Amino acid sequence: MKNDSKLSLTHKILIGMITGIGLGVFLQTFFAESILVKDYIVDGVLNIAGSIFVSSLKMLVVPLVFVSLVCGVSSMKDTARLGRLGGKTVLLYLATTAIAISLAMAVALLVRPGTGIELTSEAAFVAKEAPSISQVIIDMFPDNPIASMAQGNMLQIIVFALLFGIAIAISGEPGKRIGKHFEDFNVVIMKLVTILMNLAPYGVFALLAKLFFEIGFDAIASLLSYFMVVLVVLLLHALLVYPSLLKVLTGLNPLIFIKKMREAIVFAFSTASSNATIPVTMETATHKLGVRNSTASFTVPLGATINMDGTSIMQGVATIFIATVYGIDLTAGNFLMVIVTATLASVGTAGVPGVGLITLAMVLQQVGLPVEGIALIIGVDRLLDMVRTAVNITGDSMVTVAVAKSEGDLNIETYNNPQAGLSEEEVHLPHGESDTSLASAEKA
Repeated sequence: MKNDSKLSLTHKILIGMITGIGLGVFLQTFFAESILVKDYIVDGVLNIAGSIFVSSLKMLVVPLVFVSLVCGVSSMKDTARLGRLGGKTVLLYLATTAIAISLAMAVALLVRPGTGIELTSEAAFVAKEAPSISQVIIDMFPDNPIASMAQGNMLQIIVFALLFGIAIAISGEPGKRIGKHFEDFNVVIMKLVTILMNLAPYGVFALLAKLFFEIGFDAIASLLSYFMVVLVVLLLHALLVYPSLLKVLTGLNPLIFIKKMREAIVFAFSTASSNATIPVTMETATHKLGVRNSTASFTVPLGATINMDGTSIMQGVATIFIATVYGIDLTAGNFLMVIVTATLASVGTAGVPGVGLITLAMVLQQVGLPVEGIALIIGVDRLLDMVRTAVNITGDSMVTVAVAKSEGDLNIETYNNPQAGLSEEEVHLPHGESDTSLASAEKA
């Protein structure tokens, strides 16, 4: 019993993940036609538990992002630093996205998924109209910040929080008083994050059990070449590109980074939502990786909004796959158009499940491919969506660490400490020391 009580949260989540997949496959294999199992176990107990877990995570996103970002910006003595921080972050996010889709198209052109098969589908995909780049920029600025929070519009929330934090920083004594209240709010919200994270193993179990009951393995088999190419490129990007960039940009040990990202990766895989995973990503960045909260509160929410490397990989492979299936040849100009369109489209893409299909429609239209081809890959998109979300949040954290290192906002001791973040006591003590040491360095 003592050994069970010492299981870390990561291990408990992994157990929940494995048992959930096992239960889902078991029920799908032996009780696929059972109305009782579907109505009462899958759509009943599992659906309720999984939906409550995801809703609980989403409940935290807006207050966590807003309060953390206001605290981080208002604590900055040099407001010019904010522009520098933002420039580095956006540039790195766009660069990793361009690398991701270029890698995806290169591998897809080499393997040519879809060669020798002709897929047909009676399903139709009706694409929503994707906004133009100019409209994306305009829409970043809220006309009603309360409505933006109610709708969960992350870019608008980020912009309002930045402006509000700057106003607090330059408002003298009144600003200091309000800033103190926000710091208290931040402590309370982070405590709520800790409470909900302890329920994660059960939520992960329910989500994956339901998914693997509903997904048809026949659909995966019929699209195996496409599925495997996307999966391989996602793994290459997460396990080769990100660690390489981290090593080049910071000189840090990338193996430590990958190891400390395990818990957040499992969360992202289970929810298939970068936004829903924000609380866990921020917890990982600050407490395990040693990033100062003022930096993480800016880079992580921004990354959940504009960093869609996993989605871009899917779009690159899907474009080649659909072109191959329909027998359409793409030119070098078409390939370049796909890279540019997918990279810029990631800025206006929300971090929610399935949204990549909408931007894929825009990419296909840009190069003259039939949008209805998306219907061919819908069957396996949910499972791939889970993997690419895990890649997305890994990229968010990598860029966060790189930017923090360049700004002197990374505690190297915390980053290198394998025990950092494993328990509440081990998390908060090093984090507190990190903030103190960094604050002292700034004063010096």
